Amino acid sequence: MNAPSPVPRSGAAPPLVTRADHGGIAVLTLDRPQTRNALSEAMLAELSGAFTGIAADQRVRAVVLAANGPAFSAGHDLKEITKRRADPDRGRAYVQDLMVRCSAMMQGIVRLPQPVIAAVEGAAAAAGCQLVASCDLAVASQSARFATPGVHIGLFCSTPMVALTRNVAPKHAMDMLLTGDAISADGAFRIGLVNRVVPAGEALRAATELAHKIAAKSMLALKIGKEAFYRQLDMTLADAYRYTGQVMVDNMMARDAEEGISAFVEKRDPKWEDR
Repeated sequence: MNAPSPVPRSGAAPPLVTRADHGGIAVLTLDRPQTRNALSEAMLAELSGAFTGIAADQRVRAVVLAANGPAFSAGHDLKEITKRRADPDRGRAYVQDLMVRCSAMMQGIVRLPQPVIAAVEGAAAAAGCQLVASCDLAVASQSARFATPGVHIGLFCSTPMVALTRNVAPKHAMDMLLTGDAISADGAFRIGLVNRVVPAGEALRAATELAHKIAAKSMLALKIGKEAFYRQLDMTLADAYRYTGQVMVDNMMARDAEEGISAFVEKRDPKWEDR
């Protein structure tokens, strides 16, 4: 794997997100361990920039999102937010802008052509849990914990709720949201928040292996499938079948589908051209 490089950032401050590429896999690492990788304004900006860059990079076939330090992410930077209480509007405009920025970044993960896999060690809380839920897949180590603990401080985790409720059943989501209690990696697997649980310290390795497995597929098929998956979720059953039926027709006309079917019939490995 190439040595991690900082995601481009203005100013002389050290990078908060690094990127390392290997074999078509881009590994993004949150690197602000002293704040438990809180999603500060700067962290959100760097993550957004990283995903924008990856979306346009045809060399990248899958993404792994990891973190340095004892926590995956503690959520929003409450110290940063508290400082804006001194603003004339008590920070309303600042918080509103922050929520818009955060929501845009989370939606950017969903819209990214490449699959994104979270590699979770330690705690993923509030917006940090939202970040995991926004990824297409998640691998958690036994050390991982997940929570939407806003109710403990009088702040319901409303925006994390959006991603959470698109991953788990309503009563499981409400349990996390109303109690604020943390659940274990095994608990997260049981309710469908994560896909796999591995020994402590192994999340990045396992997530990268999964990314390589996915990256061996046709990138065109992955892009088509990911977009269709999220679009059909909010459709009626009939509309979803009409939409995905047309997606299948268009996909069938692609060169990679023709090649893949021919390879299957001829009992050989396909040669993808991603078109």
